[in-house]
Amino acid sequence: MTEPLSPLPLASLADAEWPAREDLARLAAALGPGNARWVGGAVRDALIGSNAKDVDCATPLHPDEVIARLKDAGIRTVPTGIDHGTVTAVLPQGPVEVTTLRRDVSTDGRRATVAFATDWREDAARRDFTINALYADPVTLEVFDYFGGLDDLACRRVRFIGDAHQRIREDHLRILRYYRFQARLGADLDRQAEDACSELAPMLKGLSRERVAMELLALLGLPDPCATAARMDTRGVLAVVLPEVDSHGLTALKAVVLQERKQGTAPSAIRRLAALLPPDRRIAEQVAARLRLSTAQKKRLVSAAERQERPGDARALAYDIGREAATDRLLLAGSEIAPLRDWEVPALPLKGGEIVARGIKAGPDVARTLRAVEQRWIAEGFPGRTRVEAMLGEILKENS
Repeated sequence: MTEPLSPLPLASLADAEWPAREDLARLAAALGPGNARWVGGAVRDALIGSNAKDVDCATPLHPDEVIARLKDAGIRTVPTGIDHGTVTAVLPQGPVEVTTLRRDVSTDGRRATVAFATDWREDAARRDFTINALYADPVTLEVFDYFGGLDDLACRRVRFIGDAHQRIREDHLRILRYYRFQARLGADLDRQAEDACSELAPMLKGLSRERVAMELLALLGLPDPCATAARMDTRGVLAVVLPEVDSHGLTALKAVVLQERKQGTAPSAIRRLAALLPPDRRIAEQVAARLRLSTAQKKRLVSAAERQERPGDARALAYDIGREAATDRLLLAGSEIAPLRDWEVPALPLKGGEIVARGIKAGPDVARTLRAVEQRWIAEGFPGRTRVEAMLGEILKENS
């Protein structure tokens, strides 16, 4: 980090919106007194004043008992991960995963064999970071902190619970999760965590590509991942998941983050991934395949890889490749996207039948004429119908 950040003043859970949800109160009541605590990201985010996307619930009750109690309360459940103790409660304001307290029996770095437990601290001990092992009583909103997570959160510190090496060996993805939370919190560095991530980085090769892509894109989509990406590079972590990245890519990432901020556009993880990579279609295709990106993500990444230093007229580019792809190329080149704001890509107000009606035989000549009109229309800044008709007349006269 360039400079230390001030401590975070932790908020009260009572100030967050989600703890007051009626459907959550109904869920907790169905499970019974002392049998439910909110846990993980929702609690963590509420304490730093952020909106929670998902709410998770922990319980000492076994999954079959959870299902039975929720059924009696008229709450539908889906056994989304019942082998690992997770049942999803389908609630009006969003689903909630209800997971039985657990302890790890064995792990191989990708998946764990678990046994159900009844001790809250034992469940907390198997989680990754102290800031993610915070539990809250659904009624009193008392926060239960077994490993100093509140202090770490206030200090913006991402610290593994217990031995960092052991936590990473249990789930190799925790390396990337560590850096994602570092980037998000602007955190005070934890030397043990940094050393463990660096030493065990080669283990990332054994993870499913989808899991790696999910974490990598989540990190790149944060407001400013630049310092973290640079540190991942220095510590040898980035080279394991993105060996194509060099110092030029890190510089390009800084530049595009600056352009997004300067031009008031939302961060894009795929655009930033493109910045990290060389502007080479073949490399983009290889990375997309390796990370198993979706078809849409691959298309966008490849398009961004075909960028030019001087992309030309913004609107002409958007007409040619689409608004989103043009925005990516413009920002990556440091060009203005202002011409695209509040502008819809138009359709050429001319059809082939109109050319035939002017005496041109249907076939290649019509296509050539239509393309000639289109090129002139683009060059003149997409004028209206009247001018397009005049253009057609000019081109027909020139070719007569």
